[in-house]
Amino acid sequence: MNANSDTSQRVELPLLGMHCVACATRVERALRGTPGVVAANVNFATTRASVVHTAETNLEALREVIRSEGYDAILPATGAGSSEEGTDAEATARAAEYAAQKRKFITAAVLSSPVALLAMGGHVIPALAPLLDFPGALWLQFALTTPVLFWAGAEFFTGAWKAARRRAADMNSLVALGTFSAWAYSVFVTLFPHALTTVAHAHGPPVYYEAAALIITLILLGRWLEARARSRTSGAIRALIGLQARTARVDREGQERDVPIGDVVVGDIVLVRPGEKVPVDGEVIDGASSVDESMLSGEAMPVSKGVGDTVIGATLNKTGSFRFRATKVGADTVVQQIVRMVQEAQGSKAPIQRLADLIASYFVPAVVLIAIATFLVWFNVAPAEQRLTMALVTFVSVLIIACPCALGLATPTAIMVGTGRGAQQGILIRNAEALEITHRLTTIVLDKTGTITEGRPVVTDILPEGISEEELLRLCASAERGSEHPLGAAIARRAEERGLVLTQAHAFEAVAGHGLSAEVNGRPVLIGNAQLLREHGIEPAVASGDKLASAGKTPVYIAIDGKFAGIIAVADPVKPHSRAAIARLKETGLKVVMITGDHQLTAEAIAAEVGISRVFAEVLPEGKSAAIKELQAEGEIVAMVGDGINDAPALAQADVGMAMGSGTDVAMEAADITLVRGDLRSVATAIALSRATVRNIKQNLFFAFIYNVLGIPIAAGLFYPFTGWLLSPIIASAAMALSSVSVLTNALRLRRFEVKSS
Repeated sequence: MNANSDTSQRVELPLLGMHCVACATRVERALRGTPGVVAANVNFATTRASVVHTAETNLEALREVIRSEGYDAILPATGAGSSEEGTDAEATARAAEYAAQKRKFITAAVLSSPVALLAMGGHVIPALAPLLDFPGALWLQFALTTPVLFWAGAEFFTGAWKAARRRAADMNSLVALGTFSAWAYSVFVTLFPHALTTVAHAHGPPVYYEAAALIITLILLGRWLEARARSRTSGAIRALIGLQARTARVDREGQERDVPIGDVVVGDIVLVRPGEKVPVDGEVIDGASSVDESMLSGEAMPVSKGVGDTVIGATLNKTGSFRFRATKVGADTVVQQIVRMVQEAQGSKAPIQRLADLIASYFVPAVVLIAIATFLVWFNVAPAEQRLTMALVTFVSVLIIACPCALGLATPTAIMVGTGRGAQQGILIRNAEALEITHRLTTIVLDKTGTITEGRPVVTDILPEGISEEELLRLCASAERGSEHPLGAAIARRAEERGLVLTQAHAFEAVAGHGLSAEVNGRPVLIGNAQLLREHGIEPAVASGDKLASAGKTPVYIAIDGKFAGIIAVADPVKPHSRAAIARLKETGLKVVMITGDHQLTAEAIAAEVGISRVFAEVLPEGKSAAIKELQAEGEIVAMVGDGINDAPALAQADVGMAMGSGTDVAMEAADITLVRGDLRSVATAIALSRATVRNIKQNLFFAFIYNVLGIPIAAGLFYPFTGWLLSPIIASAAMALSSVSVLTNALRLRRFEVKSS
C-alpha cells in the first residue's frame, strides 16, 4: 500500500527508554507486525518512530505495542495548536528522562568512588594499603556496589530480561551479563573466601566489585552525555518551531482580541502591527507593509506586501500594519510543513544505515559467543593460580567493550544533524536516501524558466507585418489574457502597461507545447511557435525569429485571419547568481545540462550566457522525463532542478529531484529536495551538504568499526602472551562510553557546515 494513500496517515512518535540500536530494531519489528500498520521505521539517534497506519489501528494501540516491548511513546497532541503542545510534551518528557539519567549517574558515582578507593587505593598509593585492608572491607564494597547495580543500573537488567524473554540479545544483555558475572563472583568470594584455593592470594582471593560498580557508572555517564549531545542534534527542529508567534490578534464579531495561535481558524481576520511576527499563512486584505522573509528566502531585504499578496507565518512584519485573512493554520502552514519534512527525513534510513543495522543485529550474539569462548580458552590455558581471574576479566572486558552503541549512532546522528542544518539553510531533504544519493551525482539538469531565469518574462520587441503594432499587441494580449503561460502573461502585462483596452476571447484552445488559438472580435488568432502556424498552412518569418532567438529572446509567432501578422519577442532575464552558481557546480566536477521548451537558438543563447554547453531545447513537457532517461542510459546519476508543474514527471524520473521553493506545490511534492529560497546557489549547497554528511557518516562508521576490531582482540587477551596487554573491564567500559560520545561529537560538527557564496 502506498504510504501516502488517502486511507493511511503518518504519525511521528517520540520514544522513551530506548538506549541501543537493538532496542530500535525490536520496537520497529513489533510495530511492523501490528495489524493496520503499513510501514514503520524507528530511528535510534532521534529516538522516534515514524509510523504509517490505516484506520484499523490507532495511536493508543500503537503505544501499547511499544509498551509491551518495554518502552514508552509520547502521543502527539491533536487539534489546533497541536504541534506546539506536542513539542512541549516531548520536551517535558525528555527533560524528565534526562534528569533521571543524571540522578542515577550521580548516585552511582558517589557509591562507586569509595569502592574504587578500597579496591585500588593500595595499588596506587602503597602507604594506604594497611588502612584500606581492614576486616569487613569486602562487605562494605558489597553494600556499596549492590545498589549501583540493581538500582542505578536496573535498566540494564530489566532490558536484558525483556530481550531474553524474546530470545534476543542487545547492549543491555552485554552489560548485565558482564557486570552480574563480576558481582556474583565477588559475592561468592566474600561469602566463601577459602573455597577458591586455586586463586589464593596474599590478601585473599581478588574481587571485582569495583569493576562492576565502575562499569555501570561509566556507562551511565556515557548515556548522560549522549542525552546532552542528542538534545543539541535536534536543535534545528526546535529553532524552526521557535520561529512561530505564540499569539495572534484576531478580529471576531467586530472586536480585536489576542488568542493563542492554536485557536486561529481558516477565514479569521488577523491584524499584524509593526515588529510583530505573522502568526499563520494568509492573504492581505487591508493595509501595506514590508515583511522580513529571510527565514524562508535567505534574502535580507524586506518584501513589500499589499492587498492580495500572500504572507507566511513566522515571518517578521517590519514597518506598517495590515490585516489578512488566514488561509492555512496549524499543521498546514509553511513552517509546520517544513518541520514535518525535516522530521520525516531525520527519521528515515539511508541504505548505508540499513547495512549498519544488519551488522549490529548479528553483532551482539556473536560477541556473547566470543566472550564465552574467551572465558573457556583462558580457563584452560592460564596458570592454575590465575585461570579464573584471567578467564573472568577477559570475559567481562569482551562483553563491555563490544557494545555496539557507536555503530548504531554513526549514521542516523549524522543524518539528523545534516538534514537539520539543511533546513536552517533553506534546503529541505525529504529522506535520508536522497541525501545519500546526492553525494554521488554526476549530472545536474536545470530547467531554464524559473530556475536559471527569473521566470517572469518581459516583452522586448514587437515586429508587426501588415498590421499596426498596437493592434497586433491588443489582439494577441486579448487572446492571452488569463493565460498561465509565462510568455502569454508577459504579453498581457505589456498591453496593460500601454493602456490598451482588451476584449474577451472566444473559442480559446491551448495546444500543449506549441501555443494557442482563439477568436478575438470575430477574428481567428493563432499564437505560438513556427510549427503551430505551419500546421495551419501559414509560413512564419523564421529568419527574423531566428535572429531574435540568437539574442536569447523567444520569438512568438502570430497569425490573424489566416495570415502571418508578426512576431512578439519575449525575454526571461537570467537570475543574477545563475552564472556563478553554475560555475560552482562545474568546479565540483559535475556536468551541467539545460532543458527547455524554448527555441533551439534561444536556448543556446541563454546557455552560453550562463556557461552551459549541453542543451535539450524544444522539449515538450512529456519529453523532459525522456531526456532524463537518456542521460541515465548514458550512465549518469542525474539530479533534475525545476519549478513548474511540467517539471514534475522529470523530477520524479531523476535519481534526485530538486524543486525550487518559488515553484508550484506539484513540483515540490514530486521532488526529493526542496530549495526553499528559489536560488540556484542552493543546488551547490545541497550537494556540498550531502557530501559533508556522507563523509561524516563514513568517519563515524570507521570509528565504530575500528574501535570494535581493535578493542575486542585486546579485551580477549589475544596480545597478552606477546605484549602483556590485558584490558581492565573498567577501561573497557570507559572506552565504550567514549566511543558513543565521540561519534555524536563528530556528527555535531555538521552544525557548523557552511558554504561560502560565490
